[in-house]
Amino acid sequence: MSESNSFFDKYFRFILIVLIGVPAVVLGVMHLSVVGNILMVLLGFGMVILVHEFGHFIVAKVSGIKVEAFSLFMPPILFGVQRTEDGLRFRILPELLTKNKKEKKDDEPSEPALAFTVGGKGHASDTEYRIGLIPFGGFVKMLGQEDVGEAKSTDDPRSFANKPAQIRAAVLAAGVVFNVISAVIIFMVAFLKGINLPPAVVGGVVPGSPAALAGLKAGDEIIEIDGKKKDLDFTNIAVAAALSGRDEEIPMRVKHEDGTEEDYTLVAEQAPDQPMRSFGIVTAETLTIAELTEEHAEKLYKRTGLRPGDRIRAINGREVQTNWELADIVQNTLTPEVTLTVERNDEEKGALTVECRIKLTLDSSGDGHIYSMVPRFRMENLAVVGKSGGKLRALLEKLGIAKPQEEKPFLQSGDIILSIGDITCPTYAEFRATVRDSEDKDLPIEVLRTDPNGVESRHTIVVHPTRPADANEARIGIAFSSLFDSGHPVVGQTIAVEGGPEKLDIPRGALITDVNGVVVSSFYDVIREIKKHAGRRITINYRLSDNTTGSVPLEVSNDKNFFAVQSTFAENIPFERLEKPYKANGPVDAIGMGYRRTVMFVAQAYVTLRRLIGGLVSPKNLMGPVGIITASYQIVAEQPLVYYIYFLGLISAVIAVFNFLPLPPLDGGLVVLLIIEKIKGSAISERVQTIIAYGGWALILTLILYVTVNDIIRSFFS
Repeated sequence: MSESNSFFDKYFRFILIVLIGVPAVVLGVMHLSVVGNILMVLLGFGMVILVHEFGHFIVAKVSGIKVEAFSLFMPPILFGVQRTEDGLRFRILPELLTKNKKEKKDDEPSEPALAFTVGGKGHASDTEYRIGLIPFGGFVKMLGQEDVGEAKSTDDPRSFANKPAQIRAAVLAAGVVFNVISAVIIFMVAFLKGINLPPAVVGGVVPGSPAALAGLKAGDEIIEIDGKKKDLDFTNIAVAAALSGRDEEIPMRVKHEDGTEEDYTLVAEQAPDQPMRSFGIVTAETLTIAELTEEHAEKLYKRTGLRPGDRIRAINGREVQTNWELADIVQNTLTPEVTLTVERNDEEKGALTVECRIKLTLDSSGDGHIYSMVPRFRMENLAVVGKSGGKLRALLEKLGIAKPQEEKPFLQSGDIILSIGDITCPTYAEFRATVRDSEDKDLPIEVLRTDPNGVESRHTIVVHPTRPADANEARIGIAFSSLFDSGHPVVGQTIAVEGGPEKLDIPRGALITDVNGVVVSSFYDVIREIKKHAGRRITINYRLSDNTTGSVPLEVSNDKNFFAVQSTFAENIPFERLEKPYKANGPVDAIGMGYRRTVMFVAQAYVTLRRLIGGLVSPKNLMGPVGIITASYQIVAEQPLVYYIYFLGLISAVIAVFNFLPLPPLDGGLVVLLIIEKIKGSAISERVQTIIAYGGWALILTLILYVTVNDIIRSFFS
């Protein structure tokens, strides 16, 4: 072998690391903030793992067990240090930079190329302290202890295998115990610092949900739920619903805005396509417009005149104090638009008062109708689901690496649904049912679309409903909210209303031309004219086609419920989430708050896993290493540090639950084997232990691979 080839073979791995490392360092210098955020994520997550492994380590040391290695993160080894008789011995990338085998004798141990010893002579330590190259997890290596198979046989009394079963169980359980304790401490720190969280306040209720049927209203504050009343926030509401059993009644005490208190009992339900059971309670919002990207902020301003940071002070000259007060006024306005008085802080002009005219539309949620007349529905806030490439494709297009994809004609936000299949003017329920029944078939949808110039035209789009792997029914690949077509007085259908108005004899698709002789051009006109004649009999005239017309009589009642329809903003206005500070009064109070928060998240994690096994929760809803790191980075980059501290408390609690599952080689599974050994009087055979361990590893690695793939798809391709 030539001298040059020998040199290349000897230092190949080192050269490879330099070729990879130098560009990484250059990119890091160019993006210091990103690197800083990544280091913060790794530091925080590493500390959670370190606490778990330190629990094993310290109990093993106290129990007289020889600990050969203590590692933060997983192999290959990035850095290792151990006290030897000659001093501190350092190893850098020992598995990658091992000296050429031809340069040592057969009986000489492999020595890393980058290894050195510093300091004076002293007492040697049993343990090498390491940092792994893969920034996830960690481990403690004890003499005579293996994750696969039976513990190695040795006469050394310091061997893990030679210790009594109760000591080995204590060592294994110590990691979980330390994680639970650390979760309490982490939450203590967060609450001593103070953190803003969504309060246990009803921001709204989903129509037809348990909360709506029970009579809860926006602005109600839940002061006790399922026996818990201290430092409640909105998470307690969500967790109480998620942890409840089927048909289990959950008691709660509610404080209304007028100061009165009332007891309720709710049974949580699991809505279609939702991972957890819920009461149908929506988080509360403020009157301040949320921060947006520059692109979305500009779109919002063009459509509404509102800017991020604006605070709404009044609507139609009437002052409002809460978001739900604003929503209540909007819902009962039933006019085409409202005027919002807004307080704005302008960088150049300072504090300003601005008036913005905002368009309204009729909300189609629930069983809305106008004297039994149900308008057609239209699509809003429409988003294409599953577009090829997702975020990664968009990034490649932005960099010029990939060509922009051509959009095929499809449904658009604002489309009014004229027909689907053979159904004219379908309701939202009929629309979904038709899609569901047309799986793997071409399905025509006719819509009325308005272009940017205000010109209306009809379009027929053919869709092909398919059933995704994680869905229980066919879909057409879009998500949207449904609103009534209030701009055209076209009756989609008339319905029978129990205890309400009689069903009017008006055919589907009929256009109302006038109400008692007054020409109308929108459903707002229809509502206005009907209201004018309260307590009187009027006539509604309609036209179904050029040759088909008709009229129906209407007895106008003074009952406001005969207008079972509400208004909502025509444009989606993003408000900031309502939050309030949660801060402990001192260390003792912080301990209680940290303990209660830890118990809540531990219970939630166990119930989630139980429902996962029972098939009630899809594995797609789980978050793996990539998802955790991605979520951590977003919190570090976008939120104050205290939110990342709080998140680490959650992660520590979840890690405790996961590690104590009764599945070898997890700590809980190994403890179960020790309990069996104690009862049986002898260890399970090596063959059985090996089969169990390999089976456990196969299951765990399969789950990790599965959730990791989902994390990658969710983070970069969704």
